[in-house]
Amino acid sequence: MLKCIDCINWKKTGLFAAGVAFGTAGIKILSSKDAKKVYTNCTAAALRAKDCVMKTVSAVQENAEDIYADARNINEERAAEAAAAEFEDAAEETTEEVNE
Repeated sequence: MLKCIDCINWKKTGLFAAGVAFGTAGIKILSSKDAKKVYTNCTAAALRAKDCVMKTVSAVQENAEDIYADARNINEERAAEAAAAEFEDAAEETTEEVNE
């Protein structure tokens, strides 16, 4: 029997026992009323931050939609001007051919 007691690594056993004790104390601390208040306040702050971010995202999306619509209008106007210019060039060429 004495040999069995000598072969136990007391350092590792002590560390295990300390870990269990700290773990148990940690669970009690984390589940206390004060800790729950802290968790609740942190969660409320996170929700407020989420609302703020979502408002900003909505504003950016609205602005992006406006910019996209304006850009499409500009491109359509340019395409119409280019088509009109081609039509005028073709009409001038036709007129020059007829006059010659």
